[in-house]
Amino acid sequence: MPDARTLIVPSADVERLLPMPACIDLMADALAATVRGDAVQPLRQMLKLPGGRNAFGVMPAVLGGADGSNAIGAKIITVFPGNDATPYDSHIGVVLYFEDTSGRMLAIIDASSVTAIRTAAVSGLATRLLAVAHACDLAIIGAGMQAMTHLEAMLAVRPITRVRSWSRTAARSAAFARRAQQRFGVTVEVCESAESAVRGAQVVCTVTAAREPVLLGEWLSPGVHVNAVGACVPTARELDTRAVVQSRLFVDRRESAMAEAGDVLIPCREGAIDESHVLGELGAVVTGTVRGREHDDDRTLFKSLGLAVEDVAAARFIYERALADGSGTWMTIGGLRPAD
Repeated sequence: MPDARTLIVPSADVERLLPMPACIDLMADALAATVRGDAVQPLRQMLKLPGGRNAFGVMPAVLGGADGSNAIGAKIITVFPGNDATPYDSHIGVVLYFEDTSGRMLAIIDASSVTAIRTAAVSGLATRLLAVAHACDLAIIGAGMQAMTHLEAMLAVRPITRVRSWSRTAARSAAFARRAQQRFGVTVEVCESAESAVRGAQVVCTVTAAREPVLLGEWLSPGVHVNAVGACVPTARELDTRAVVQSRLFVDRRESAMAEAGDVLIPCREGAIDESHVLGELGAVVTGTVRGREHDDDRTLFKSLGLAVEDVAAARFIYERALADGSGTWMTIGGLRPAD
């Protein structure tokens, strides 16, 4: 009897099956495959919902494997930025994973946890490639779910000894500091301003829902590396123009950045930079075809948008590990023709 079952993988299993160090390496492979042409991914489709900033998104991709097979998948999510003030995640949905022989749906995987881990893992990869080797002073702007996973990713790639946090809501930074202490044994300094958090930091992560800049270039020290993660539409940005202009700028995907990244597009519209200011994609730094940091005093900037190939790579990894240890729950959803 052909197998028509689909594996359901909840959040708790994702967090166990996709550890941060492994995910950082996984993202390096996926982004390198993308620049080599071993992936197919259109620009994500985001349907703006009536009455505000909320959206419904579909992100499909096909990612080639070393064995010649293709991983097929899509992330389907709602994006509600205002959920930061509620018990719910801002990104809620599923990652669907299919095989390439019959098109059977192999897995339905929680998207909130996949997004949180793989987004931070890509920032971890960027930090591993672009930050100075001795970077130990970290600032995190924003105190939501991505703050915690970004702290984990930074700890995985650099010898972090100091962590500063700022959020528009001081209570959220304080709660983040308590959770970080409990989870990682790390002391987080809660700062009264974004400037006081950032001054002197060697690595900065912006993980906010801001529409206007929360990070100014005048605060950034020579040698700093910045992961700009939060803003993902052409009209929103976390960094001011000076922060972008003075940095060596890298992106996850050039086409996406030039269509969606306000942190890049707004300085372009101002005439401060043009597309050539984007020095390359992170996958090209992985493969060595684009140079990353050239000098210790370079300011480097990685603008993250998130790619469907990252979700598909994570889904394949999670599915294979779940099969190996019996995680998840099997359901028969359909896909078999009736017997003759």
